[in-house]
Amino acid sequence: MATDETAARGPLSLISRATIATLLVLVGFLGVTGFALDRAYANAALAGLQNRLQSYAYAYLAGTDVSNRSDRVIPPDAAQPNSDFLQPGSGLYAVIVGENGFRWQTPSALGRDLPFDKLMPQGVRKFQGPVKTATGSLYVLSMGVQWETPSYHITIYVAESADLYRAGLVAYRRTLLGWLGALGLALLVLQQILLRWSFSPLRRVARDIARIERGSAERLVGPYPPEVSVLTRNLNRFIESEREHLKRYRNTLDDLAHSLKTPLAVARSRLESSDGEAEVRADLLAQVQQMDQIVAYQLARAKASGHSTFAAPIPVQNHAEAVVRSLERVYASKNILCEFDIDEAARFYGEEGDLLELLGNLLENAFKWANHGVLLRVVRVPPRDPRASRAGLDIRVEDDGPGIPPEQLDRILQRGVRGDERVQGHGIGLAIVEDIVRSYRGVLHVDRSTELGGACFHVRFAEM
Repeated sequence: MATDETAARGPLSLISRATIATLLVLVGFLGVTGFALDRAYANAALAGLQNRLQSYAYAYLAGTDVSNRSDRVIPPDAAQPNSDFLQPGSGLYAVIVGENGFRWQTPSALGRDLPFDKLMPQGVRKFQGPVKTATGSLYVLSMGVQWETPSYHITIYVAESADLYRAGLVAYRRTLLGWLGALGLALLVLQQILLRWSFSPLRRVARDIARIERGSAERLVGPYPPEVSVLTRNLNRFIESEREHLKRYRNTLDDLAHSLKTPLAVARSRLESSDGEAEVRADLLAQVQQMDQIVAYQLARAKASGHSTFAAPIPVQNHAEAVVRSLERVYASKNILCEFDIDEAARFYGEEGDLLELLGNLLENAFKWANHGVLLRVVRVPPRDPRASRAGLDIRVEDDGPGIPPEQLDRILQRGVRGDERVQGHGIGLAIVEDIVRSYRGVLHVDRSTELGGACFHVRFAEM
């Protein structure tokens, strides 16, 4: 049931995840910091209390004198180290006990049952607390003192109520909690501002994608940070690839429909004519064969998968050698020698069928028109842009045949809009090659071979 509820709510957003993670870290950090500061203050306050009680004890010791008759005298006009010693029940007490039952206490201790009657050894100083007494919990500093002339032993007790220490500690904790809470809230607000600023490029990408879906934009235009630009660049490539696929499918359907109009019209007119059955049958058979060739041709063009953003690299060497071996068997009677110059690192980023269609049409065209020699050269083009993830590819197919007249170069590279307008001779399959090269954003050039003297088909795919 919990899994179903979680699935119904959907995954948390990146900002929500970052906020929860930061909140947990912030609570842990502030908690540890608050605990450390609280312990440090408590220890420092306790040490300060001990030093303060010790200073009171020294003050009373300085005002105490023992006469030669062993009289114990505390000058009545001596100033108290703290006015709270004069206020009964103030929580600050001082008691001096001595030999022969001597006991003296400050006015603040009047009416208080303070268990300070034990003489401590000379030179011993002790700090205790909180000590439970009938008056309440107390922090007590006791100090044993011995007079030499005359010889007399006293012990000074100075005590402070633990409630005063706890009240100070509670006030500090309340202040500390308030400041840490305010600091945590301020840091959380600041973190939200920073997160929204940091994730603003992703929100801009989402808005741009929504605009593309609505048709108000064609691509992600940016500018985006370097970390996001890799994503947007691949998204743009994917969007363009899908549009090219859709455009190619539409063009193929348009070409197929347009190409079939003429054969169908001829077949219909022949059926409506009054010519002999044998003649009509022969004409119909010719038109059916032509339509079959048109359909095969358009399907071959549509089969080209085209550019794919996430295509795996395909080694060119093995596929090129396999195509050449097949063509050497087909054209064995011409005794054609095909030379190789293939870079082992050359890779084609696309579908294997497109690579075989490209190499097969170019090499078959060369084998058909060559006299004795064909040259296949494939070179990997290193990327010049360090951000590029794919190297370029350069393919040249040359032959020693008659070549292509210069006046036919422009026409031979034009995209045939009808199936029955395929280029003859050197142009067999060239329309398919042209579509494959264009779909992968490559460039096709046709020129005369400088080495063999015949035609040279040069295909180049740029880095990405």
